[in-house]
Amino acid sequence: MAKSLATSSPPPLIPYVTSSRTFSASVFIHFKVRNGVRRLALVPSVRCSSDDMENQATLTPPPPPPRKEGPPSYTWSALIGGVGLVETAYLTYVKVTSSDPFCSVGGGSCGDVLNSDYASVFGIPLPLIGMIAYGMVATVSLKLNEKSMPFGLGESDGRAILLGITTSMAASSAYFLYILTTKLAGASCAYCLLSAFLSFSLFFLSVKDYGFEEIRKTLGLQLAVAGLVLFTLSSAYGSSQSIPSSSLAEADIPFFMTEVTTPSRSYAIALAKHLHSIGAKMYGAFWCSHCLEQKQMFGQEAAKILDYVECFPNGYKKGIKLEKACTDVGIEGFPTWVINGEVLSGEKELSELAEISGFQSKEK
Repeated sequence: MAKSLATSSPPPLIPYVTSSRTFSASVFIHFKVRNGVRRLALVPSVRCSSDDMENQATLTPPPPPPRKEGPPSYTWSALIGGVGLVETAYLTYVKVTSSDPFCSVGGGSCGDVLNSDYASVFGIPLPLIGMIAYGMVATVSLKLNEKSMPFGLGESDGRAILLGITTSMAASSAYFLYILTTKLAGASCAYCLLSAFLSFSLFFLSVKDYGFEEIRKTLGLQLAVAGLVLFTLSSAYGSSQSIPSSSLAEADIPFFMTEVTTPSRSYAIALAKHLHSIGAKMYGAFWCSHCLEQKQMFGQEAAKILDYVECFPNGYKKGIKLEKACTDVGIEGFPTWVINGEVLSGEKELSELAEISGFQSKEK
């Protein structure tokens, strides 16, 4: 309630005392004139205290924390994995249905590569293996990006899984690029090159997020994964099937002589003479690319010295059987070597043949 004083001059100011918790206070001085007498009114006005501010703050909930997302590399890995998944899914369909792939670059040689002996690993279509790998990369990358790894796994576990998958993919791509430039020289495969580019990109994205110390710690794991992949692929392609591939199985192929074009080194000639002297024999088929590659290792002159047994001397057609000499040996793949009574399947390096046969020479 306002307090009024009748006076002709302003009274002394009376201090307005507030509690220590008051933010601010003010005194309004108001003069009124009534019946010729000037009256002064003092009206204290107090603004909100800290208690009021605290009560108001408790009524307003804090804003939710911003959603944390993974680094951009996870998003890129998911996108690249999706592209690879689409590509390999198409190639798997082509392989399973024995269709001709669309090859804008390379023409027919693209289909030849996809239908070659190198298009499957232990009977499993290579595009199917790639489709599984790309699918796993895309899935793990998305989970890492959303910070929601399944089975109670943490981000570090997910990164290790992603690094292992991409390392195996990069090692496989390097091996197949070597095959494309050596065993399938002259052939063009746009799908193979695209897959290699995607695999290497995924590998570098996985490594990029690791610091130097982390890379040093995981280097042993990476080398072990790459070595295992290369060993598996080398074992798978060490020998070809004892029958032609499915694309060749329906064909009727007349017999033809294969031509060895490489020159022979003195070491290869000496080894061929040694193998001939101990009765070692090489069993093969005229349509077998691995058999021709084995002869190319010896060269023109040395290959003529080898005791070579052709298992399809009358050509190949569906239902034809191997020669009895080949059947008696129990051939499981071409080429097959019989050295000192031991049956060995697949291509062999000259040094390996020398060691198995007991050949000694200072030259290699």
